[in-house]
Parts: sequence; C-alpha cells; structure tokens
Amino acid sequence: MPRLAEIPPLLLRTLEAVGVAALLGLLRLLPLDRSAGLSAFLCRHLGPRLGISRRALANLHRAFPEKPEAEIQRILRAMWDHHGRVFAEYAHLDSFRLYTPESRVEVVNPEYVDRLREDGKPGIFFSGHIGNWELASMGVLHRGLPISLIYRAPNNPFVHRLLRAVRGVAAIELLPKGAKGGKRAIEIMREGGHLGMLVDQKMNDGIPVPFFGREAMTAPALARLALKFDCPVVPTRVERLHGSRFRLTFYPPLELERSGNTQRDVAHLMARANKILEDWIRERPEQWLWLHRRWPD
Repeated sequence: MPRLAEIPPLLLRTLEAVGVAALLGLLRLLPLDRSAGLSAFLCRHLGPRLGISRRALANLHRAFPEKPEAEIQRILRAMWDHHGRVFAEYAHLDSFRLYTPESRVEVVNPEYVDRLREDGKPGIFFSGHIGNWELASMGVLHRGLPISLIYRAPNNPFVHRLLRAVRGVAAIELLPKGAKGGKRAIEIMREGGHLGMLVDQKMNDGIPVPFFGREAMTAPALARLALKFDCPVVPTRVERLHGSRFRLTFYPPLELERSGNTQRDVAHLMARANKILEDWIRERPEQWLWLHRRWPD
C-alpha cells in the first residue's frame, strides 16, 4: 500500500473531497439531532487522538496557564464534541429557520439588524469561529438584510466548491479572502451593502494585535473598511445552548475613534474586536476552534 506522501496530490485532494461529501451525505440522511449526536460522539472519542490536537493543547495552555491539566483536557474533549456537531449541522444548514416559533435559534437584539437595514449606509457584522458561526450571517439574511461573507477558502479546491455550495444559504455572495475578494468587498460597501467577517484567524501579512495576552497577526480589513466608509460595526455572537439549539446575539455597533493617525486607529479597532472575541471565548472555551495556528510558535 502506498504511503500518504506517495499519493499524487490531485488524487489525495479528490479522495478528501469525496470523503467530506460522503460524510455530509450520510449525516443528512439522519434527523438533525441524531446526526449531530453521532458526529459529536465520534469526534469526542477520535479527535483528541489526532496529531492536530497537540496544537489545540498548546493553544489552551498558553491561553489559560492558570487552569489545571484536567480542565484543559476537558475543554479539548468538549471542543471536539462541539465541532463534531458543527460539521453535522453543515449537512442540515438549509433547514435552519430563524425568527419562527419553532426556530432552534433564540435571537437577542435583532433591532440592531433592523437599524442597519434602514439606515441607508453600508455596514459590517463580525464574529469568530465560535458556536455555529454560520448562523450569524443567517440571522442577518433571515431578517431581510442581504449580506455577503468574506471567508478563507480551504486549500483543497474540491472541498472549497463543496463548502461554497453548502454555505450559500447563509449569504447572497461569498467572497474569498485575497485581492479579488477585497476588491469586490469595496464595491459592495460603495453600493451600500453589508459584509460579514470572521476575524479570529491568523493572517501572516496582517498586523500584530493582542489576543489572550500575546501578539497575534490579525487581518485589518474590518477596521480599514469601517473607517473608510464610516459605517456601523456590529459584534455578533453565536452560543450553543444544548444540542443543536443556539443563542444569537447582536450587540450595539462599536463607536469608531479617529485620532488623525489611520494606522493607530486601525490597530485600536482591531484590538477592541479581539478583546470582544476573547471575552466570549473565555466564557465558553469549548466552543472556539483551538486548532488554528493563531499565535507564533
């Protein structure tokens, strides 16, 4: 049998995409709660054994040096359980309905979405890979406000196409990070449109911003666009309550501070955004994706 390194890259990517598609297809055959429960069970037992869990453990130890090892291990297992559920929920994403009596999502402060829908200005909603983050933009879209998402494309182009198809129910347009997506984002803002961003991933050519007490390279696009267009910036939080039931909270728009030094203002706004995300993660650490290479080694 050939070793993994000997498999041609194209074949490896194809096999990976087929595997992801097959798993999503199988999970879709089951009712949502059973599907999410099965995926959570498998990930809770298999995830901690994977090599990538070493990165999650290192991140957890650095973020929470005061926590005992038993608690760190508990968070790790709970993280795998949570993200197993998130994966299964992708298979059922088009079945989520917000603002209905039978909705699985409790929405807090939807009036902030209404205000952005009616103010005649562009606007930005931001969150992180917390809870089931796809519900953040769905809470905007289902409230009657079209929203376009900026996202990081997976390295596998076949998986990329698959996830674009699945995530299409969460936005009117998906914009991959990069020059092309950035240009389109500016066009949308000039047209008075609205963007959704997840701002908790490492960006090598970003700016250093504190996050859990350490400098983390952070994409500055949120702050640059907000300051350029003088638009509302709405923190948007998704929390898993139990099973596949959630709370989605829209917070008051952040006030934009202008000192006359754009570089300083961008760094300050991103520091505020990182602090908001950090506070949310500290409250429910098992619901963040600790697998990211968020800080320098």
